[in-house]
Amino acid sequence: MKRSVTRFLTTHTGSLPRADDLIRMMFAKEEGVPVDPAALDARIEDAVADVVRKQTAAGDDVVNDGEQSKPSYATYIKDRLDGFGGASHPLQYQDLVDFPGMARRVFGDPGRARRKTPACTGPISVRDPRAAERDAEHLKAALTGVTVEDAFMSAASPGVISLFFRDDHYQRHEAYLAAIADAMAHEYETVAKAGFVLQIDCPDLAMGRHIQFAALSVAEFRKKAALHVEALNHAVRNIPPDQLRLHLCWGNYEGPHHHDVPLADILDVVFTARPNGLSFEASNPRHAHEWRVFERVKLPEDKVIIPGVLDSTTNFIEHPELVAERIARYARLVGRERVIAGTDCGFGTWVGQAAVDPDIVWAKLAAMAEGARLASREFW
Repeated sequence: MKRSVTRFLTTHTGSLPRADDLIRMMFAKEEGVPVDPAALDARIEDAVADVVRKQTAAGDDVVNDGEQSKPSYATYIKDRLDGFGGASHPLQYQDLVDFPGMARRVFGDPGRARRKTPACTGPISVRDPRAAERDAEHLKAALTGVTVEDAFMSAASPGVISLFFRDDHYQRHEAYLAAIADAMAHEYETVAKAGFVLQIDCPDLAMGRHIQFAALSVAEFRKKAALHVEALNHAVRNIPPDQLRLHLCWGNYEGPHHHDVPLADILDVVFTARPNGLSFEASNPRHAHEWRVFERVKLPEDKVIIPGVLDSTTNFIEHPELVAERIARYARLVGRERVIAGTDCGFGTWVGQAAVDPDIVWAKLAAMAEGARLASREFW
């Protein structure tokens, strides 16, 4: 991972808006309508090239493929792994139970409603070993002739896969996690061998508290989170920590979030994960205050933080001076070289998501780049 050596670098969380025609093709595939694989792959390749150009135009330093090939950041694995089938697995959000009207709005999102999350019904193994390789090839092609500081690709963590896909086969959570970790190691290592930074998406370490493990106490949840980190560490054991970053998330939806576990209650567990980079929500109204955690918690020497300086659920374009202020808060506490500006979460978390207008997404990223420049003048 690159550090902010001469100025504050900027990046984002992973998913970016998809073009309307690509959305239609991916919806069709999800619904079982025959789609020409070659035509879809060619369209994805073009889409990756387009989002790389838009990222660089917006001033992003550390770019990716925008997750253009994936129906969502976690559910894509059903197309790459064997062992999943049967009925979908509805998720219960504890914060939305208290507000049924808001629940109808959240779950009425056309993209969310079309997500396919079958259960685990058999032994898990790699079905499509070429899928991650194709993703890496598309990103490499898109980076030809483009100047960036670094590039990354994202993948679902074993824990978040266990959150979305109910276990009807292994019967023990530890065994289920282990099987997922062994199967996902192929994708993780493929990304690393291609020369990219690998981001592991780990909403299970935060969002899991009010969904998968809502009935547990915080102490009990911490034990589950530690188990998930152990599975993750096993899966990425062959990848250098400085080629890894982890994304922590409480759920990329506009909702009350009043049951979110505080960052302070889980941060020490998260620090035991191998990735050197830590991306986390830091701008939305439920977590923007948590920068103060770093006043009393020492950041491990090998870690770099990527706090969100843009809210990914609002169409407000953050003022560059606000972005600079958010960056500066962290830089004063952990050191300027250990802060990279990021986003709270993705802007295209699943196909069809439209929380933020696509044109506004690029304007927000440009505002982040300008804010990083303002902050850099203060610290360099």
